[in-house]
Amino acid sequence: MNKFSLRNSIYTLLIFVVALQACKNSQSSEKKDMKKNEKRYQLVWEDNFDGDALNATFWNRQVEPAGRFNQEWQRYTDDEKNAYVKDGNLIIEAIHEGKTHAMNQYTSARLNTAQKFNFTYGKVVARIKLPQGKGIWPAFWMLGANIDENGGDTPWPFTGEIDILELWGSHSDAVVEANVHYADDQGQHAMMGSKSYTLKEGIFADRFHEFGLEWTKDSLTWTVDETKFATFDIRDKAFDAFRKDFFLLLNIAVGGGLADPPNETTQFPQKMYVDWVRVYQRK
Repeated sequence: MNKFSLRNSIYTLLIFVVALQACKNSQSSEKKDMKKNEKRYQLVWEDNFDGDALNATFWNRQVEPAGRFNQEWQRYTDDEKNAYVKDGNLIIEAIHEGKTHAMNQYTSARLNTAQKFNFTYGKVVARIKLPQGKGIWPAFWMLGANIDENGGDTPWPFTGEIDILELWGSHSDAVVEANVHYADDQGQHAMMGSKSYTLKEGIFADRFHEFGLEWTKDSLTWTVDETKFATFDIRDKAFDAFRKDFFLLLNIAVGGGLADPPNETTQFPQKMYVDWVRVYQRK
């Protein structure tokens, strides 16, 4: 190697080391800021799933037929086989009940806190181990409390929707996405557009991760394991839907118009493990 090439190689290595350190410093600074921010919050609601059954004072088991949402293939049941508490975790289980891969051949659970815990603004965090596989679509999300499907008087998307996490097993089991849905000034469906977080190693089914959302009157900020990966400005009047009560949801969908269908490579049952869910608000 000549001196010129050696010098270039050294410069390249130095640039890489500096960039890597800058990235580490940035992540460290973000986490320090989040720790400072936590001191301004107090816990207002939590479920640690430490009992032997789902807490019915916190959660509703939503019952819906196959195809009710997004042409999804599963039907949502209130059967304990689809959502139960075991060993300190909530387990939501998607089950292949039929012999073919088609509509209404699967059962799953969709849990929500509508009218049992509604809130405006705060910090939402859950520790979850996600399912995996083609056609599997788990989510941790929020809907406006005035939505008509739960006794309200407002149809979606006028209610607003905040997706804290969605995983599309048909795309990648190592990527989760955040999104926001609302109605624009013409009354048409609009959205932030998906923002993604990709694991550096492994997939989200390997272990638990903490998924968070900080919601203020001005913005929405998403985190995975305390690392910020997306922010959305909601100061404009167009986002007034996000200045009122919302409730929490947890579910596993199977297939549907927004996800590829499962096939013979998809293993069932698929389970989402939730260690805890917590909501904080400013002191």
